[in-house]
Amino acid sequence: MEGFLVALVVSFGVIFVAELGDKSQLMALTFATRFKTVPVLIGITVATAVVHLASVAIGHGLGAALPTEWISLVGGLAFLGFGAWTLRGDTLTEQEKRKAEKTSKSAIVAVSVAFFLAELGDKTMLATITLATQYGWFGTWLGSTIGMVAADALAILVGRMLGRRLPEKTIRYGAAVLFAICGLWLILEAVTQLT
Repeated sequence: MEGFLVALVVSFGVIFVAELGDKSQLMALTFATRFKTVPVLIGITVATAVVHLASVAIGHGLGAALPTEWISLVGGLAFLGFGAWTLRGDTLTEQEKRKAEKTSKSAIVAVSVAFFLAELGDKTMLATITLATQYGWFGTWLGSTIGMVAADALAILVGRMLGRRLPEKTIRYGAAVLFAICGLWLILEAVTQLT
């Protein structure tokens, strides 16, 4: 039990600190201005749990790295597309508005996919791999997942507060810029790794 707690605490602390100021927080902030808090948090948790489980498996058993440069490139291009889509804006019919209020499945899927792509090859994934080589896999997985979700929850909280105080047009432009920054960041990481 002591090994589990050490792995949990150490991985939580390392990943929480590594996540502060990371592109994932920008993503969380961006999604929080467009969707309700709970679906965004669920999406982040699902993606993080999957990526960190893969990280722990790699670090604990396989010792190999994923070819992340191509995934980062695809993810970056997807984020530029998200930015353009956000900038263009959407209008909902009354029926669509009612449906959107009832279901948040599409928000969970969008956030999960975006975070999954963004986290592959990210510093938190690499940190989790490294931690898993030194500590137990389950404590590392649980601690790193909780640490990342907690750090991104701070960004969501900030995003929700901003969403209540800013005009919709400002939020739309801000979200588009943040998506573009995330996309360019991922593309830059991919190009740097490919060269």
